[in-house]
Amino acid sequence: MTTYIWNCRTVDVFPTYESETDVVYNVHWSLEASEEVDGKAYGASVYGAQAIELGDIEEFIPFEDLTNEVVTEWVKSAMGEEAVAEKEASIESAIAAQINPASVTLTIGQ
Repeated sequence: MTTYIWNCRTVDVFPTYESETDVVYNVHWSLEASEEVDGKAYGASVYGAQAIELGDIEEFIPFEDLTNEVVTEWVKSAMGEEAVAEKEASIESAIAAQINPASVTLTIGQ
């Protein structure tokens, strides 16, 4: 089973926006995944940036109250379910290629 970890802690903010301070408008995210097969760990990751539409946020949350979980939900919502599924599928493919490589490099002894 593949385990996914989103990191959405690095953000760009407007220092002031419509009387609020430190308003998040862009998130630098990473998605890491890992899987264990026969006692061996495999992993892959993707990263990017996602703009956050300020009009889509219904209730302002002060910067000091933001959590990775809250911002991750913003990112996933802004991306849409299909894009999130594509990123997860891409990572799963990378892990599958590690588990069952199409090619390997060997060194001849003598």
